[in-house]
Amino acid sequence: MFKFKKNLYFIIFTLLLSMILFMSFSTTCFALGEPKLVSKINTAFESIESWLLKLSTPAAAVAVGTGVFMKKFSFGDEERIRMGKKIIKGSLFSYAFILAIDLILSAIKSLVS
Repeated sequence: MFKFKKNLYFIIFTLLLSMILFMSFSTTCFALGEPKLVSKINTAFESIESWLLKLSTPAAAVAVGTGVFMKKFSFGDEERIRMGKKIIKGSLFSYAFILAIDLILSAIKSLVS
């Protein structure tokens, strides 16, 4: 009876030790490699991010220009002046938000790698 308990404890101890070693060894061995799907998703997100930045600059310029022209050619109409100001503020805040997101993502990317 006593020998059975000793063998059982030995078996449980070796299994737990081997599981802990396997888990720590596998994280250090395979941490450098990325699966193909993950690398494809990363490149897809990077290309989407670059396209958003390329499209946001002209879109913000067009929106600000539209707001300026709406204010300029309102001929005293208070509603158009207010709408022009809203368009200008909204487009500048949106563009600043997109640039801030790009800055945050690049900071996170530099910290991770």
